[in-house]
Amino acid sequence: MKAEGWFVDPFGAHEARWFSGGWPTALVRDSGVESHEDPPGTTYVGHLTPADEESSVGLDDMRRAGTVDEAYDPSTGVRAVWEWFLREKP
Repeated sequence: MKAEGWFVDPFGAHEARWFSGGWPTALVRDSGVESHEDPPGTTYVGHLTPADEESSVGLDDMRRAGTVDEAYDPSTGVRAVWEWFLREKP
Protein backbone atom coordinates (compact mmCIF):
# COMPACT_ATOMS: atom_id res chain seq x y z
CA MET A 1 0.00 0.00 0.00
CA LYS A 2 1.35 3.43 -0.93
CA ALA A 3 1.61 6.20 1.67
CA GLU A 4 -1.44 8.45 1.86
CA GLY A 5 -1.84 11.13 4.50
CA TRP A 6 0.32 13.08 6.96
CA PHE A 7 3.78 11.74 7.73
CA VAL A 8 6.75 13.15 9.62
CA ASP A 9 8.63 15.10 6.93
CA PRO A 10 11.46 12.75 5.91
CA PHE A 11 13.39 15.75 4.54
CA GLY A 12 13.43 17.43 7.97
CA ALA A 13 12.24 20.79 6.62
CA HIS A 14 8.82 20.67 8.36
CA GLU A 15 7.03 18.77 11.12
CA ALA A 16 4.79 16.92 8.68
CA ARG A 17 4.30 16.51 4.95
CA TRP A 18 1.27 15.16 3.05
CA PHE A 19 1.96 12.08 0.94
CA SER A 20 -0.30 11.01 -1.91
CA GLY A 21 0.11 7.70 -3.67
CA GLY A 22 3.48 7.25 -1.97
CA TRP A 23 4.83 10.59 -3.22
CA PRO A 24 5.61 13.67 -1.11
CA THR A 25 3.48 16.71 -1.97
CA ALA A 26 3.97 20.44 -1.41
CA LEU A 27 1.43 20.44 1.44
CA VAL A 28 3.31 20.78 4.75
CA ARG A 29 2.37 21.44 8.37
CA ASP A 30 4.20 23.11 11.28
CA SER A 31 2.58 23.64 14.71
CA GLY A 32 -0.82 22.84 13.20
CA VAL A 33 -0.50 25.46 10.45
CA GLU A 34 -0.63 24.19 6.87
CA SER A 35 1.36 25.79 4.07
CA HIS A 36 2.97 24.84 0.77
CA GLU A 37 6.60 24.14 -0.06
CA ASP A 38 7.70 21.86 -2.85
CA PRO A 39 9.60 18.80 -1.68
CA PRO A 40 13.36 18.82 -2.34
CA GLY A 41 14.59 17.24 -5.55
CA THR A 42 16.25 14.47 -3.56
CA THR A 43 14.51 11.22 -2.65
CA TYR A 44 13.84 10.28 0.94
CA VAL A 45 15.45 7.23 2.50
CA GLY A 46 13.98 4.98 5.16
CA HIS A 47 10.50 4.31 6.44
CA LEU A 48 7.81 6.94 6.78
CA THR A 49 6.46 7.67 10.25
CA PRO A 50 2.79 8.65 10.46
CA ALA A 51 2.37 12.13 11.89
CA ASP A 52 -0.14 13.06 14.57
CA GLU A 53 -3.62 13.38 13.15
CA GLU A 54 -3.78 17.03 14.24
CA SER A 55 -4.89 19.32 11.44
CA SER A 56 -5.76 22.96 11.06
CA VAL A 57 -9.07 21.87 9.52
CA GLY A 58 -11.50 20.18 11.85
CA LEU A 59 -13.65 17.30 10.71
CA ASP A 60 -16.75 19.45 11.14
CA ASP A 61 -15.40 21.63 8.31
CA MET A 62 -15.40 18.70 5.93
CA ARG A 63 -18.34 17.87 3.67
CA ARG A 64 -18.77 14.43 2.22
CA ALA A 65 -20.18 13.70 -1.20
CA GLY A 66 -23.75 12.59 -0.91
CA THR A 67 -24.34 14.45 2.35
CA VAL A 68 -27.44 16.58 2.08
CA ASP A 69 -27.73 19.41 4.58
CA GLU A 70 -30.45 21.24 2.72
CA ALA A 71 -32.38 20.84 -0.48
CA TYR A 72 -30.45 21.97 -3.56
CA ASP A 73 -32.30 24.18 -6.00
CA PRO A 74 -30.42 24.32 -9.33
CA SER A 75 -32.37 27.40 -10.41
CA THR A 76 -30.99 29.45 -7.50
CA GLY A 77 -27.69 30.18 -9.22
CA VAL A 78 -29.33 31.01 -12.53
CA ARG A 79 -31.83 33.28 -10.81
CA ALA A 80 -29.04 35.12 -8.95
CA VAL A 81 -27.17 35.74 -12.20
CA TRP A 82 -30.28 37.15 -13.92
CA GLU A 83 -31.02 39.37 -10.92
CA TRP A 84 -27.49 40.76 -11.10
CA PHE A 85 -27.78 41.52 -14.84
CA LEU A 86 -31.26 43.01 -14.54
CA ARG A 87 -30.58 45.17 -11.48
CA GLU A 88 -30.79 48.94 -11.73
CA LYS A 89 -27.41 50.24 -12.61
CA PRO A 90 -26.11 53.52 -11.12
